[in-house]
Amino acid sequence: MTNIQEKANNDIQEKIQEEVEQARAVCDISGSNSAECAAAWDAVEELQAEASHQRQSKPKNSLEKYCDDNPEAVECRVYDE
Repeated sequence: MTNIQEKANNDIQEKIQEEVEQARAVCDISGSNSAECAAAWDAVEELQAEASHQRQSKPKNSLEKYCDDNPEAVECRVYDE
């Protein structure tokens, strides 16, 4: 994993932890069966899904990076057959 990916992963893990703490606080205040509590846990689930998606995405190889920077290059042309 690259440093950028590690930082992004750490950032999202910190955000998940913050959302978990907030969800617990909301549920303590408004009750575990409240709409606010459900919404708070939905936010946690969305972040966890994003973290999972980021872990599954493979890093780009050198050709993919080159083509991102130079889409007009011959090596990057895509032909429909």
